Amino acid sequence: MSGVLTMILAGGEGTRLAPLTGIRAKPAVPFGGNYRIIDFVLNNFVNSDFLQIFVITQFKSHSLMKHLGRAWRVSGLTNRFIDPIPAQMQTGKHWYLGTADAIYQNLHLIHGLDPEQVCIFGGDHIYKMDVRQMLDFHRQNNASMTVAAIPVPVADAHHFGVIEVDANGKMIGFEEKPQANPKTIPGRPDYVLASMGNYIFEKGCLIDSLETDAADPDSSHDFGKNIIPKLYPGGDVYVYDFSSNMIRGEQEISRGYWRDVGTLDSYYEANMDLIAVIPPFDLYNRYWPLRSYTPPMPPAKFVHDEANRTGQAISSMVSSGCIISGSIVYHSILGYNVHVHSHAYIEKCVLMGNNDIGRGCRIRRAIIDKDVKIAPNTVIGEDMSLDRQRFHVSEGGVIVIPKGARVGFD
Repeated sequence: MSGVLTMILAGGEGTRLAPLTGIRAKPAVPFGGNYRIIDFVLNNFVNSDFLQIFVITQFKSHSLMKHLGRAWRVSGLTNRFIDPIPAQMQTGKHWYLGTADAIYQNLHLIHGLDPEQVCIFGGDHIYKMDVRQMLDFHRQNNASMTVAAIPVPVADAHHFGVIEVDANGKMIGFEEKPQANPKTIPGRPDYVLASMGNYIFEKGCLIDSLETDAADPDSSHDFGKNIIPKLYPGGDVYVYDFSSNMIRGEQEISRGYWRDVGTLDSYYEANMDLIAVIPPFDLYNRYWPLRSYTPPMPPAKFVHDEANRTGQAISSMVSSGCIISGSIVYHSILGYNVHVHSHAYIEKCVLMGNNDIGRGCRIRRAIIDKDVKIAPNTVIGEDMSLDRQRFHVSEGGVIVIPKGARVGFD
């Protein structure tokens, strides 16, 4: 969209997603069989016709940069780009000190393009948003800054910036990650209004705020901790209700769907959402295509039609290149090029791709990263005390096997 620059913050380390983030940044973690987490925010902007996009990277960025180069190349169109911007120490001998500093260190990019508005969005959430609707709200209110927000349970308030808003959508209060007594939504005492970490700024407001913040030696240089608290008392910071966002072809159950997949359990549950009979997050809406990159692979194959040896997948998603050979896959997601050998049973699992599951294996409630090979007759997910000795297990009891592991081979 003309006059609008997008900057996506994709440098998150994602420590709570370890070991999945052992070798990659959080936005590069595979999701949903064919995708990376970063793909969802990029699809939101591309489908909204915003095509001036910088992706700000930092931690363990190689996998992310490789994916962006394969999946998100834009060429041949004047002033249309999706460019990764690695941390370059533009303002001194230090990496990004916070979310605001990440943008401040790249102010030269904003000056060079001279946009009217700048969208600053996180790169590590699962949702769909027509960003044009948020921009229309921002412009209609003559806002200096607009923050996208959703209701979240009060028990989760300490993970978010909590907002107070008046009847016109103007922000009248803000507290970053309150540890006690957060302000709840009037009439909904079990919920708070939480910032999604997605912002639209007028260019001048953004530049002035970042320069003032950079000069403050006591600042954490963070949008939630420093920028918003200083801006909203001025009276022209507005709050966009994400639940009002409408996308053609989406069912009512999808309205307001947004997942912060910052923990292993939330990541696992968001994957499981995809394979519900009526999924709250639908990958199949033809009016909102979800682009990504997967290697060229043949179609998935299900082989053997014999007694006790029939290849089948039930309530599952199976990506290209997979071979389900005389085995059963139930309520699971398989990324590309997964071979499940005869008499194996996979239940409620997420396999990220290029996996080999040996004959006779039984695996339940596991996340299996790329390039993992599991020996025949291995059992995972039936004896949690044993699994905790062998693997990383989440608080919710999901077993996680890191990339490249060889399990069950002596």
